[in-house]
Amino acid sequence: MFDKVLIANRGEIALRVQRACKELGIATVAVHSTADADAMHVRLADESVCIGPPAASESYLNIPRLLAACEITGADAVHPGYGFLSENARFAEILEEHQITFIGPTSEHIRIMGDKITAKETAKSLGIPVVPGSAGEVTSETQALKIAKEMGFPVLVKATAGGGGRGMKVAHSALELGLALATARSEAKAAFGNDAVYIEKYLPKPRHIEIQVFGDGKGNAIYLGERDCSLQRRHQKILEEAPSPALNAAARKKIGETVSTAMQTLKYRGAGTVEFLFEDGEFYFIEMNTRLQVEHPVTEAITGIDLVLEQIRIASGAPLTYKQDQVTFSGHAIECRINAENARTFRPSPGQITYWHPPGGLGVRVDSGVYQGYRIPPYYDSLIGKLIVHGKTRNECMMRLRRALSEFVIDGIETTIPLFQDLVSQPDFVNGMYDIHWLEKYLQKP
Repeated sequence: MFDKVLIANRGEIALRVQRACKELGIATVAVHSTADADAMHVRLADESVCIGPPAASESYLNIPRLLAACEITGADAVHPGYGFLSENARFAEILEEHQITFIGPTSEHIRIMGDKITAKETAKSLGIPVVPGSAGEVTSETQALKIAKEMGFPVLVKATAGGGGRGMKVAHSALELGLALATARSEAKAAFGNDAVYIEKYLPKPRHIEIQVFGDGKGNAIYLGERDCSLQRRHQKILEEAPSPALNAAARKKIGETVSTAMQTLKYRGAGTVEFLFEDGEFYFIEMNTRLQVEHPVTEAITGIDLVLEQIRIASGAPLTYKQDQVTFSGHAIECRINAENARTFRPSPGQITYWHPPGGLGVRVDSGVYQGYRIPPYYDSLIGKLIVHGKTRNECMMRLRRALSEFVIDGIETTIPLFQDLVSQPDFVNGMYDIHWLEKYLQKP
């Protein structure tokens, strides 16, 4: 096991990783920008190192400064959390070159799954069903038009790199295709430094279903059920639940075994999430995230398995704690992403939290790195916390969620709590009858 882990992240995920390390008796190092000097994960770490000014490019994304922090503190492992450098293959390589363990997959697997075209080809070769689309990068409007006509409109133009909904544009006709290509390329170049795009068939009413997997890097892998992440705005998830209201036990088992078998063949190491679009009983692979997901707590709630602790154990060379027949699913869990944003316009709302009262009680969990008096900086993602509720049934979970939301008080800034209070009363959500386009259509209503 490791002696000291440096957490190369901030906010609630840094605190989440820190807690797992503490339970394992591992010392922790928090890194922070000048804007995060008073953050909770910095206060609670055994050691902390300032790695630069507020801009992420000069702090949390600055590999030489992170490496220096490891050397100064003697950290023998790094947990990247999610976002920032969590899926940067070169970062993983550099750490290994300096005999520092990257708590995550191998750089090879990060690289394979980081490029969506390569990931899709790899998934197909491993027997995972994929969305119909171009065989590789699309380099011209003429080529794009030929592919789109063969598949039939509408189509989705997607960046080969990155994520978070950037570099993704829908074209409903040949007239829209040229603009979709140009816009997707421009967004991808600005966000990821790579303007390569490809084309997929656009599914009209799919759900977003993802499978949580774990591998030991030696050919053993298990799946921990699915999460339904269909409530999205601009391709960004805002609420997740497990299990999905759309799947039955047979469908869950079939796709889970397909994915875990593929990960065994790949000899995948650590936590990973294989994401699908699900429509008319069919699964279509869209991408794989080679890291911990924001929504991992709902899986922890229904399985009772600490995913971060398992990440650390596997990275240290230990075998998987569980075999597939030891994984059981209990009840239902829902997570709401609490963002510092206006609940209708989604305008960011940085500033000082003047009052903070999180909910509690049986089956209620709040993951957050903020506190009363904390000033939310304007430089980073607006996620400030996650409300996770668990119940014996989906109906009990919904009732508990309504109650928890009514208790959650955050003053001084705007948050998305009112949006969730509204959503839990909507019949389509209550009945589980929604797809990835439902929320945007709902938000357009007066």
